[in-house]
This record gives sequence, C-alpha cells and structure tokens, in this order.
Amino acid sequence: MSPNYEASILEWQAAMEEGKTTSRELTLSFLERIAAYDKQGPYINAISEINPDALFIAEALDRERAVSGSRGPLHGIPVLIKDNIATKDNMHTTAGSLALADSYAAADSFVAARLREAGAVILGKTNLTEWANFMADLMPNGYSSRGGQVRNPYGPGTFDVGGSSSGSGASIAAGFAVAAVGTETSGSILHPAEKNSLVGIKPTVGLISRRGIIPISHSQDTAGPMTRSVTDAAILLGALAGVDPKDPATEKSVGIAQRDYLPFLDANGLQGARIGVVRSRFLAKCSEEEVALYEAALSQLREAGATLIDPVRIPTEDAEWSSHVLMHEFKAGIQAYLKNFAPTYPLRTLKDIIAFNREHEARALRYGQDILEQSEETSGTLTEPAYLRQRLYDLEMSQRQGIDAAVSEHALDALLFPGSTGYAIPAKAGYPSITVPAGYTSEGKPFGITLTGLAFTESVLLRLAYAYEQATLLRVPPVLSDKA
Repeated sequence: MSPNYEASILEWQAAMEEGKTTSRELTLSFLERIAAYDKQGPYINAISEINPDALFIAEALDRERAVSGSRGPLHGIPVLIKDNIATKDNMHTTAGSLALADSYAAADSFVAARLREAGAVILGKTNLTEWANFMADLMPNGYSSRGGQVRNPYGPGTFDVGGSSSGSGASIAAGFAVAAVGTETSGSILHPAEKNSLVGIKPTVGLISRRGIIPISHSQDTAGPMTRSVTDAAILLGALAGVDPKDPATEKSVGIAQRDYLPFLDANGLQGARIGVVRSRFLAKCSEEEVALYEAALSQLREAGATLIDPVRIPTEDAEWSSHVLMHEFKAGIQAYLKNFAPTYPLRTLKDIIAFNREHEARALRYGQDILEQSEETSGTLTEPAYLRQRLYDLEMSQRQGIDAAVSEHALDALLFPGSTGYAIPAKAGYPSITVPAGYTSEGKPFGITLTGLAFTESVLLRLAYAYEQATLLRVPPVLSDKA
C-alpha cells in the first residue's frame, strides 16, 4: 500500500487488518518522510530524537496481530510524543534543554505506558519551546537550545509555529506520524494546533495523569492529543485517559474518564446545541481576515443546527491574570522531578540548571533565562501567602465567577473562541478545550476555532467539534518542498 500521510488511525488500522500494509511498513514510510523533510528541504526541525527501537516494536506488534489479533485502534500506529514526556527506553527526556541533554528517565510516564499498552509505536520525541515555554520571556515559539527552531510546515520561516508543543504540531501537519501527544499549561496544545491546522485537545486537569511529565504547574499541567482529525483525537484521548493511583488529580475522574470517546462523535451533534460566542478582547487579537473566518465559522455552526448566543461575555475575562502561581509551582515541581534521577546525575535543583546554563551561555542562553531565575527566588515549598492568595483568586475568577457563570447564565453547552485566543482562563480553571481547523487566510496561514466547556465535558466538546468538522471539512495539508 503506497503511503498516504494524511490517512487516519482507522484507515491505517483497516489496511493492516486487510493485509495491505504492516506496522513495520508504516513505520518505515514515516521514517522516510522525516528523512526527506525534517532536517533538509523545508527543514521543519520538529523531531528531536528517533526511537532506535521503533522498527523492532512495529515488527513485534505485527507478529502479535498475526498470532492473537489487534489490541485496538492504536495497535501498530506510529505516534510521536513531546520531549518533556518521560520514556524509560533508549531516548532522552530533556524538555529541549541542554542541561538535560544527557538525561534518561528512570521510569515511563503514565502517558508513555498507556501508549505502549494500547499497542502504539512510539516513533520518537518532538522538539518544543524550551522548558515548555517557561524559560525566557523573549524566547520564540518552537525554539530550544537542544533542538533549535521548529518551523511551520504551512510557511517555514514565515508563519508562527505556535508553542510550546511546537514539534508535536508541526510534525503531524507535515505527516511525520499518524498522531502526536503534546502538553499544555496555558495554550501549549491549543496554540500550536491552531497554527498547524490541527485538532488539539487540552483535557480537564486530572483526566490524564501528569506523572512523568516534566512539570511547570502542578495545578494546570496536562497532556493531550494533537491530530489531523477529531476522530483521531478522540481515539488518542481514550487511550490516555484514566485513573493513576500515583497522581491524586486523576482520582476525581473515577466513573467519568472514558476508554472510548468514539461513541460521542455525531455528525448531527450541533443540532440543538447552545454555544456562547465570545468576542470582545479575544476577537481584537485577530486580523481582519481571521475575523472574517470566525464569522464564516459562526454561519456554518448555525447552518448545522446550533443556537448561537452572540455575544457572550465571560464576567471575569478582564481580571488581573498573572503567572505568579506558575513561578512558584515550577520550582517545586522541577525539583521533585529531578530527585528521580540517578544519584550520580549532577543536576538536582533548579539552581543547578541555572548555573549550568550560565556556564554554557553561548549555546544555552540565546534568549536568556529570566523566568527560571524568577522562579528560583521562590521558596519551592508553596508556603508564601502571595502564592496561596493568587491560587485561590485564579480558581475563583476562572471557575465560579468566570466560565461557570457564563455557562450557567445562558445554559450553554460550550463557549466558542476565535483562534486559540481564549486559552488562558480555561487553563487557570483546569477546564477542557478543543481546537478545530476553520480555514486559511489569503496567505495560507491556518486559522481555527476553540470550544471550551466545564470540567470533564470532553464528550460534549468532541461531539460539537466533530459535527463542525464534518460539516465543513476545511483542513488542507501543507505542500512541502524539497528545497530549503
């Protein structure tokens, strides 16, 4: 079967079941495409590391299929994961930092373990904005000192690739794997998903275990799918969701997390749906063409049967949001992560990382490390009154007085934002969002819309997003040139 780099998980699964291809052949074809376009030609630079055992894993899964059948939709499917998600194998886990360039994780993350359990082939790690964009205010999206600059397949060197899950987004847009996993603290899945014309899901915090993910914020971090379709995102979300006894946040998902989100996908799912249209300062961030694309999306939603409450204002959208909580939680989180390294590993604290960067300034500090330094000034114990007050403020203003109030007042199924402009408030709340392609500007720059709901309403958001996707089918793959 000739490679179709746009084929979906279910299409590849059917091809393998029918004997038209194998996981080994599929893995080889993606490796060939990575060789052609990642470090030459358009130089997308999305891949930080290839799993040296990928082919062996694919061959073993082919044998298992022949002997005992398929484990499920992800059996034999090549998947990429962001390089801040720990894997206990022959790949490093670095967050894009030179300070961790030689480090190996002591154990699989929950995400990696679930992918292996589902039969996925972890093809490699993706480059990212260093430390998941928590290192320097001036660092561009997609840059890391270890991996260099990720480029947007729709306009290498022209369009913003988004961040911090830049490599995960660019790699799937470019056809380097079937699906990818990103992570988000505040916008790091939704933003690059929109910029690379993908579907991205930022789940409710606690739907997917945070264990083994290099942290920024204990209260906001989560992994999530980045795919070319809502169906693929639903499959990947089901594989990753679930309770982890080693992550207390997941205990609240008992009886809620689904292993299969496909039954919620309904092409008529917008009929009777009530969606609140957010405009105000969010729409002000968009260009004229993007505003026109947003208006077109609203018309398409109405035609598909949705009732739009337009406009809806989130009561607290102009509240004084800050990164104060993240500054405190990063130091506590990163030092808890580093303690799991082998005793001989030289870097054990945030102070050690800062010192390493200073010693290797020419390579490690192209954009500085002001955020790391500010975080180092905190106690690392989360005891400061200012931190505790800000954390309580963020929860109150993002949840009860914010999204909850808007949804309740208008009896909404979801809020709708233009592009990925509205990620911050649901990030503070720990609430889910999904981004879906919604067209392109005259220059070919991707645009998307984002649906946001209350905690653990992923099934509702998937239903709405799938119905919109099927009614429009707007995604167009990028055209990759053999020339730089």
